[in-house]
Amino acid sequence: MPRAVARSLPRTSSPTRGRRAALRPAWTADLPLSFADHYRSFLAFIRVECGLAPLTLDAYSRDLRDLFADLHARGRGSPAAATADDLIGHFAGLKSRRGLAATSVTRHLATVKVFYRWLVSRGEISVNPADALDQPVRWKRLPDVLSPSRVAALMNAPRPPEPGAKNLARTRALHLRDRAVLELIYACGLRASEAASLPLDAIRTASRIALISGKGQRQRLVPVGKPALAALRAYLARGRPVLLRPDGRDRGRLLISHTGRPIERVVVWQIVKRHARASGAPAAHPHTLRHSFATHLLIGGADLRVVQELLGHSDIATTQIYTHVDRSRLKDVHRRFHPRP
Repeated sequence: MPRAVARSLPRTSSPTRGRRAALRPAWTADLPLSFADHYRSFLAFIRVECGLAPLTLDAYSRDLRDLFADLHARGRGSPAAATADDLIGHFAGLKSRRGLAATSVTRHLATVKVFYRWLVSRGEISVNPADALDQPVRWKRLPDVLSPSRVAALMNAPRPPEPGAKNLARTRALHLRDRAVLELIYACGLRASEAASLPLDAIRTASRIALISGKGQRQRLVPVGKPALAALRAYLARGRPVLLRPDGRDRGRLLISHTGRPIERVVVWQIVKRHARASGAPAAHPHTLRHSFATHLLIGGADLRVVQELLGHSDIATTQIYTHVDRSRLKDVHRRFHPRP
């Protein structure tokens, strides 16, 4: 059962309500039972059949809640009863009612389109009302990228604690862990969720190769550079053993917290933000290091297809945005080939 569904289930149930009522998500208490049935079934489908990641499941769950609440307010007794006008009206109100950004509206639209294609495949509807919805045009926003010197400053920003500080050994262990997090994200182009979920055996130190599980459980092999490998070895030798607990609470994860449990995605964000502020780059976040990884490879002459594989992008169009980031390269090409530079 998806985490989003599990969180929404009531903690207690009355035997008089029956098994169906007991499994009804609490937020649908004021809606017809059909909404709860479709909610559970669709999330189970995209989790099991489509293999979507937990964060994607959470996003789809939120989108369905918004859609179902709006359809009920429009007098529909079931999501299958929605018309094209209902969906158009729903999206027209998203920005004015909730102030959603264009990227969030686009993702919400993807959820609705997948949901109604699923209803068609089940034979619940013969005409897909979501076909009337057009994909919004979005400007492509160039990613923020740090220069190599800025990256070096960020890596060197953490400092060991002063002598006499409380829990000195643990503080030093966390310092080694943070350095390993920063180096691995930049060396391998990791997402924050990928870094947090690394198993203990994900990185083969002898061959300097990391096995990364990305979106949709797609796996890829990424080389690990010498600085990242040195930081990892220091963490494994002098950091992780200090943080580790004997009860197995680390669940075999590589990066653990001060309590010995696996770190969460939000902790990876906090680590990068904290050290970015110390280095003078307060706007940097984990994806900034990932963007920098891709851009610096292309500046160095890497093939775009190779960078696509290293990033784990399913579509090369996603990777192509990095070709527009290096302005110095564009100026050089313009100077060399334009008839009137």
